[in-house]
Amino acid sequence: MHYTEMGMKQTSGSWDLWSPACPKCYRPVGAPDEEMLAGLGSCLLLVVALLGPGPRAQAMKGVKCGGVLSAPSGNFSSPNFPRLYPYDTECSWLIVVAEGSSVLLTFYAFDLEYHDTCSFDFLEIYNGASGDKGNLLGRFCGQVPPPPFSSSWHVMSVVFHSDKHVASRGFSAGYEKDMCGGVLTGLSGVLTSPEYPNNYPNNVECRWVIRATGPATVKLVFTDFQVEGNEECNYDYVAVLGGPGPAHGHHYCGSARPPTLVSLGHELQVVFKSDFNIGGRGFKAYYFSGECQEVYTSMRGNFSSPQYPSSYPNNIRCHWTIRLPPGYRVKVFFLDLDLEGPNSLTRTCDFDHLAAFDGTSEEAPLLGNWCGHQLPPPITSSHNQLLLLLHTDLSTTHRGFSVAYIGVVPMNVSCSRTDFQILISAQTLAPLERNKIYLGSRSCAAQEVGSNFRIQARFDTCGTESQRRNNTSLIVSMLYIDFSAGEQEDIHEYEVLCEPRRKEASVHLLSGSHWLGPYTATAEHLQEAPPRAEVEALEGQVAMVAQDTSDIVFLGLCILAGILMVIAIVVLMLL
Repeated sequence: MHYTEMGMKQTSGSWDLWSPACPKCYRPVGAPDEEMLAGLGSCLLLVVALLGPGPRAQAMKGVKCGGVLSAPSGNFSSPNFPRLYPYDTECSWLIVVAEGSSVLLTFYAFDLEYHDTCSFDFLEIYNGASGDKGNLLGRFCGQVPPPPFSSSWHVMSVVFHSDKHVASRGFSAGYEKDMCGGVLTGLSGVLTSPEYPNNYPNNVECRWVIRATGPATVKLVFTDFQVEGNEECNYDYVAVLGGPGPAHGHHYCGSARPPTLVSLGHELQVVFKSDFNIGGRGFKAYYFSGECQEVYTSMRGNFSSPQYPSSYPNNIRCHWTIRLPPGYRVKVFFLDLDLEGPNSLTRTCDFDHLAAFDGTSEEAPLLGNWCGHQLPPPITSSHNQLLLLLHTDLSTTHRGFSVAYIGVVPMNVSCSRTDFQILISAQTLAPLERNKIYLGSRSCAAQEVGSNFRIQARFDTCGTESQRRNNTSLIVSMLYIDFSAGEQEDIHEYEVLCEPRRKEASVHLLSGSHWLGPYTATAEHLQEAPPRAEVEALEGQVAMVAQDTSDIVFLGLCILAGILMVIAIVVLMLL
């Protein structure tokens, strides 16, 4: 089996279309399926765009350059190197190694016409196919060579462009499969020890530099770890530098996974070293940087996929963590969703997908997994933290997603025929003072009862009014929770409803509707039931301070009226 420059794979005398940028298109010869046939047209277009004649080929004007490099290692250079490269030329190299491997690209010589934005002559390096600008690792010109680059999968592209004026010597570069180390600048990617998941070799030293764009930080999450261990970690080890802790960094060995690490600046270094004997399976870790990893701690906010509403990049895994104070729940509203659709055979989200977890890691319970463009309903965490993960594969991108979230205050709301009772854990709203929680007006502020804030208000007070909705008589009031700090006002408004006849209460979010997109037109139901133990404790406290006496009063009045009626009849008979 071997690969040709036209992206065809030969197997036992038969040919099958293959594109490294569209791996879902490949199937063994003689075993086509519905998905392959459905995607054949788009894959053909992709292969033609990458390797076939087009604007780039026409710009070469007879100069032979570019192609597919599929050997485990090799060298390539600009046309005529080390002599001056020709004018008005564009070359594209597609480096493809065995799936599951990575590519290390190194430059031996580099001399291109200089421009401050590299707009004239330049070299572009892509973590994948060059047709997807989301895979761009960098554009270079001048005489300073690019650093060594490692791909996060088995495909890398290099594009050389020269304009109609000024030429230089060009460049010379080499690549190797499964070599460790290099500079990683993508939004996200994967790091593994050499030959993972097989045992790593002895006497290896690898050094990766993960560099975020702009002022963003880098997050490193280990998913598998098995390295020869000893107490000092001075035989085989993984060292992480540039994060919090001692200046020399942290050293890890053994079989316990290192914690999630976040850089202090925009760069994180990872060093892997093995000695002359005893090895292990090694490690696998994901890194996230820039738009691809954020932690949100404000009471409400919104965010979207990288480059939204333009297409998101291929081959990324992005983490967004919402972390609120203890006691809160996180409610997420989906404002827009446009991802690659489900697998046509299994109807499951096997390709690009957005997943939500009820916690801060992928090991937490799954709240949902979505793809395509059907908008999911809102989701709510059971605790104060929620993780959204976006995974994209090696081909086909869409607009992405946009979400908004709000911190929901769990509360126990009840009503009788005459009044409202609202109970909220003081721990949930710490450090708010009681006058920041009020019903209708600030004169109806909450009282502190034990470890809770409590509001008990009769229907003829606190701005309460009667309304009729859907032929049902309701008592309506407004609950305000004031999170304002300094000059920034942030008041959450909840509509509290009671159906006196059934003594059923509910609460709905009203504030913030300007960022809830399709949810603006309706009041989204946001009453949250605390855990069972909390409910029992809250109900016990309510019983002590807010007993529903309306039925007792009603029965008492009926009995009194009956007694008075009997007395009146007896008096009339005596007269």
